[in-house]
Amino acid sequence: MKQSVDTGANPLGFLVPDEPAEPPSYDITLTGRYVTIVPISPDHAEDLYEQIGDEKHIPLFDYLFDEHPNSVEELRASLTQKSKTSNPWAYAILSNDAAAGSTKAVGMASLMRMDQPNRVIEVGSILYTPALQRTPAATEAMYLLARYVFETLHFRRYEWKLNSLNAPSHRAAKRLGFVYEGTFRQHMIARGQNRDTAWYSIIDSEWPVMKSAFEQWLSVENFDAEGRQKKRLEDFRG
Repeated sequence: MKQSVDTGANPLGFLVPDEPAEPPSYDITLTGRYVTIVPISPDHAEDLYEQIGDEKHIPLFDYLFDEHPNSVEELRASLTQKSKTSNPWAYAILSNDAAAGSTKAVGMASLMRMDQPNRVIEVGSILYTPALQRTPAATEAMYLLARYVFETLHFRRYEWKLNSLNAPSHRAAKRLGFVYEGTFRQHMIARGQNRDTAWYSIIDSEWPVMKSAFEQWLSVENFDAEGRQKKRLEDFRG
């Protein structure tokens, strides 16, 4: 039971155990049934460009800070820079192709805006290629990162921020269990345009329920022979 500090005057917040959070690492491999998450590398450029290089995929970048790459070489240069940067830490999402015995980059995501003293970190810069969108693999990727943040790195708060006009990201955050906390009006100027930023989060006390829901939803028993879900992720959270 959490116990508030009694000062004899105004109430203060509950005491927080002194268990420091660790910063993310590039020396990791997070493996699931459908995907594996590894540090981003310029070697992932060809896989990713093959899936998002066409002009019809420009809208995938509407709400990202990165621009749509005009060539595989441009994307490779961008990934090279990301691989050398910390806070954010960029990761590739690889599909696990058991039949072929190989993996292929199908997306990216970053852990970012780390506030280590307060044990806060954000997931963002999420790029899902068409091959990853609306699949169990897409959900598993977010589960693997959240588990890494809470159980390995020991953060207390895991944030998801988005342009308030980005309806698909709102739906994704809510489906994954992030709690809406409010909108920061005129929070930033993005590509010369106003951005109001919606804030969502999961905190460490909520993670056990979230984890159980993810694992039950991802289990093979939750999908029929055609790969259709039997119960929604939200249903497992009660």
